[in-house]
Amino acid sequence: MGVIFTVNARVPGCSTGLTRVRRSENTERVTDAAPRAGRRIRLSPEMSDTAAASAAPHPMTGAGAARAAVVAAALELFAEQGFDQTSVEQIAQAAGVSRSTFFRQFGGKDDVVFTDHEVLLDRLREFLAQPHRDPWAAVCEASLFVYAHFAADPELARRRYTVVRGVPALRDREIVTVFRYERLFDEYLRASLPGLDPLDAVGFSALVTAIHNHVLRRLIRGPKKVPVSVLKAALDDARRRFGVLPDGDADPAADQVVVAVFPRGMPTAELARRLQAQLDD
Repeated sequence: MGVIFTVNARVPGCSTGLTRVRRSENTERVTDAAPRAGRRIRLSPEMSDTAAASAAPHPMTGAGAARAAVVAAALELFAEQGFDQTSVEQIAQAAGVSRSTFFRQFGGKDDVVFTDHEVLLDRLREFLAQPHRDPWAAVCEASLFVYAHFAADPELARRRYTVVRGVPALRDREIVTVFRYERLFDEYLRASLPGLDPLDAVGFSALVTAIHNHVLRRLIRGPKKVPVSVLKAALDDARRRFGVLPDGDADPAADQVVVAVFPRGMPTAELARRLQAQLDD
């Protein structure tokens, strides 16, 4: 009596839930719930490095440039004096605008810190509202766009990070902001791929968001630049793990099926551990 565990060798471990499909009275087939080679959707060609690099924002003019000047002045004052110790009047004076102009542009000091995210979220909604042949790639391209924006001025991103980490209220808002990206991706995938398991949608969205934040933290915490290609490679690997990377971009040597037989009564956690050990070998 045993369990036949069939996976694609390109999917390391069992990161999502397991679904059992009965084969007979004595055996069951256990498959990973995430999309994989056996039921992979045909996808369009992946985004190029050139497209990712072009996501970096162009120099702003007019109102956009004025807002950017206020943000830069505010972050510099926050870093020097502290967030709570800096007044709106000081920010306005440093940026060369009036107090009334400041409040026309921002609701308060905390909005200055997160104004880039509001603009980026709006632009991502517009981007994802357009038709895309490959929704999985579209989510990754959206992540690359956001990363390219902050990578264009890493010093400003580092200053913002330092300010946020020092103020509990800003850290709380940062958590909510990160979730807004994840929810946007999740809702887009569910709308674009009818019938998609909600666990696959939320799992992929959370993975993309986590990878993006990890690479961005590397950029912010280190003195060296981290190119967009680093994030792109990591996101390609995420799609590979989910089995939604286009066939032409997959590694043929890794596209192998592994069949292992385990006692029916073995705990799922131990089964997954042993399977992972075999795949690692």
